[in-house]
Amino acid sequence: MLEGARAAFAEEGLEADMASIAARAGVGVGTVYRHFPTKAALLTALSEAHFGGLVEICERASAQPGSAWDAVERLVWDSAEFSASDQGMCEVLAGAPTETDAARRLRELTARLVEKAKTEGDMRHDAGPDDIPMMMCGFGRIAAAQQAGAHLDWRRYLRLMLDGLRAR
Repeated sequence: MLEGARAAFAEEGLEADMASIAARAGVGVGTVYRHFPTKAALLTALSEAHFGGLVEICERASAQPGSAWDAVERLVWDSAEFSASDQGMCEVLAGAPTETDAARRLRELTARLVEKAKTEGDMRHDAGPDDIPMMMCGFGRIAAAQQAGAHLDWRRYLRLMLDGLRAR
């Protein structure tokens, strides 16, 4: 059902209804409602799954050898690749932000990584943990515009964003 919801939101945006989601999932609309009594509950489940994937990316980036800055770069690039393949989810997160356990965990991990990179002197002293999700939101808009036909290169913008966070 979550895959059906992702597909529906990717094509129809947040206007996708439960019947469309059910059809894409190959189940009846009653089955969707039994698992997710409201659209908000479904969006929460999608958000939790998405942020869970980002937590795994952050944990992998942090476990690799190298500096904290190297881990920040890996986190941003791998998160971008993960999210670029799911533009519907970017719209869901932008249009209906949901606080989930995975989102809180991601925020904690990112904060530790940012503070370590600052302590090591590789990240700007005025950077903060909220800068990473803000960058990723901006990236999501750029990637969506690129998919819609705009002549933009999301990878170029990620390089610019990371350069802006790097200590000089």
